[in-house]
Amino acid sequence: MNQELNSNYYAVIMAGGIGSRFWPVSRTAMPKQFIDIAGTGMSLIQATYERFKSIVPAQNIYILTNDKYKDLVGEQLKGIQEHQILCEPVMRNTAPCIAYACHKISELNPSASIVVAPSDHLILNSVQFSKDVTNALQTAETNPCLITLGIQPSRPDTGYGYIRFNEQNLGEGFKKVAQFTEKPDKERAQSFINSGDYLWNAGIFIWSAAEVLKAFESQLPEMNELFLQGRNVYNTDGEAAFLKDNYPNCENISIDYGIMEKAQNVYVLPVEFGWSDLGTWASLYSLASKDEDQNVVIPSGGTILTETTGCMINIPEGKKLIVKGLNDYIIAESNDTIMIIPRESEQEVKQIVAEVKTKFGDKYI
Repeated sequence: MNQELNSNYYAVIMAGGIGSRFWPVSRTAMPKQFIDIAGTGMSLIQATYERFKSIVPAQNIYILTNDKYKDLVGEQLKGIQEHQILCEPVMRNTAPCIAYACHKISELNPSASIVVAPSDHLILNSVQFSKDVTNALQTAETNPCLITLGIQPSRPDTGYGYIRFNEQNLGEGFKKVAQFTEKPDKERAQSFINSGDYLWNAGIFIWSAAEVLKAFESQLPEMNELFLQGRNVYNTDGEAAFLKDNYPNCENISIDYGIMEKAQNVYVLPVEFGWSDLGTWASLYSLASKDEDQNVVIPSGGTILTETTGCMINIPEGKKLIVKGLNDYIIAESNDTIMIIPRESEQEVKQIVAEVKTKFGDKYI
């Protein structure tokens, strides 16, 4: 199958985050991207890797992660080669790691077109996802543009970034981006939805290597110059030493703030492929299959629920849970830790994690 795929197309999967909002199931030693958090039979990174194998050649898929997760990536992605696992020596947000990957790929293939995506998103319609990403890669290959994918908002969610677009098109379906807005309050989010001119930012980016490196040169010149200095060592034994010496000097900044919000040639492709960033327990609850009482239990089979409705339950395989008279709660257990909180308080999970760290130490984080 890979022989039929365009050898100029590459995928970069970002897999370095901790996913603390899914604590206690997601934790530093085993973040959510390495867990079957949705009960699909595959971890999130495994599902992401399989999706991209239908779009780009397997040898053109690179995983961006942290040094401490290198072995986990190798264990979970059978067939991935060691040189395809790109490890940050320190965490520096998304702009530096993307700059690194794009410079490295450009040295391999100056004609490359690249899709960059998180490892921990849930995509329900993989066939449509493949069509949309391939369409974007083809467009980026022939046009001087940076592309992001936009999701039709279904509710005034305050946890997502929003993209305002206008009707200036780049080929069929691609809209010119007019403005990015990061996580508005509920009233403003509702006004965005009412206007019909906004999409959720899916955090999936497509561009040619040449065009994105032009954007780095223009918008983040110091960072670009730093990675330019490594062009003679990329894809050689000297790459790791270069990164260790230079990567910590990168500015800690996201690709959204550093590049996408400033560039003048950004376009959005509105897509519908059953997307969730799986950022919180509530986002998983909204997408997962529910029983007749609107409870979600992952994995299923280990619970007895009586007079209990609207709960999001995640307990380890083999454990038993009996609940009576509980409505709209999150119950999650992992690592000798149980969390029971109202679903409406799920935005407080990060604060809870900080309190646990202070009281019980890093072992439980």
